[in-house]
Amino acid sequence: MNGSIQRSSDSPDLSKDAGVIAAGAIIWRERSSGLEVLLIHRPRYDDWSWPKGKLDDGETIPECAIREVQEEIGMTVKLGIPLPAIEYPVKSDTKVVYYWAARATGSVAPDGREVDGYQWVTPEIAHKLLSNSSDLEPLDALVNAHRKGDLNTVPFILLRHAKAKPRSSWTRDEGLRPLAATGKRQSLSVQRILTAWQPEKIYTSPWTRCVQTIMPYAQAIRKDFKEVGSLTEKAAKRNPKAAAKSIKKLIERGESLVVCTHRPVLPMALGVFKHHLINKLDKGLPSEDPYLRPGALLIAHQVVGRPGRLISLEHYEPYDD
Repeated sequence: MNGSIQRSSDSPDLSKDAGVIAAGAIIWRERSSGLEVLLIHRPRYDDWSWPKGKLDDGETIPECAIREVQEEIGMTVKLGIPLPAIEYPVKSDTKVVYYWAARATGSVAPDGREVDGYQWVTPEIAHKLLSNSSDLEPLDALVNAHRKGDLNTVPFILLRHAKAKPRSSWTRDEGLRPLAATGKRQSLSVQRILTAWQPEKIYTSPWTRCVQTIMPYAQAIRKDFKEVGSLTEKAAKRNPKAAAKSIKKLIERGESLVVCTHRPVLPMALGVFKHHLINKLDKGLPSEDPYLRPGALLIAHQVVGRPGRLISLEHYEPYDD
C-alpha cells in the first residue's frame, strides 16, 4: 500500500477517498529583490503551474513529490513545510494534489516533454500568471510563511521501529530481538520516504530492531548513526524523564535529524512534541496506544536559527503488508 497521510497544512474536509492522487512542490529562492517562485509551462495544457504529477504504484506521496520535481525540472530537492493540498473534480472523479515548499538547490533543466519552459517570478506575478485558481492557495501559504520568517526550515523526524519478531517467540535478550520479514521490507520503505526530507543526522535506540530499521537509510546517505541509550524500552521505563529529556535535547539542537525509538517510549516523545508545537498543532498528535504503527513517522519542521519551535506536523505510515 502507499501509506496514509495526515498533515497540519490540509483542510479537515479534504477528500480521503479521491480517485486521483498527485504531489508536487513550490520551488522557492531568495534574491536581493525578495522571494521568487518557479513557474513551469506545460505544453500539453498550455498553462503555467507548479511541478507536480500523479502517484506511481507502491510510491508514497512525499516520494512522488520529489520524483516529479526531479523528472520535470531536473532538480533534486528536500521537502520543506507542507503547503495546503488542493482538490478539484476530474471527469467523474476527484483529484487531490499535495504540495510542499522546497528551496531551490541548483539550476532548472526542463525535461522538454512535460515541461518546455519556466520562469522565476515574484509571488505577485505568479498570482497573475498561474492558469488554475486552485494553485493560489499553496502559494499564499508559502508567502505567509516567508513573511513570518518560517520558510527556511529543517525537519525533526520521529520514527517508530519497523515490525519486529514477536516477543512470544523470542527467548534471548530483548535488546537483540530483530525485525521480522515484514519489518525488513518496511525498513526499505522507511529509507525511501526519508529521502524526501533527507535528514542529515541519525539517532537511534541501540536495540537491534531500531538499528535495523534505520540502517538502510544510514547506508544510503553514507553516514553513521548515534545510539541514545535512554531511548530503549528498558531505560525509558526505568527513567521516563531521562527519555523525554533526550528527545527535548534533540529538538533543541535545531538540526536536520531523524530519531528511531520504541512504542513504549512514544508517550514521552509525544509529550515533548506537544510542548514545542505552536498554534495548537498538538491536536494532530496521535493520542492513543500504539500512537504510531511499526515503521510510521512524525515529521515536524523548525526554522533554521530558531530551534525548539515546531511549526508543522505530518504523519506517515509508509508501508504495511
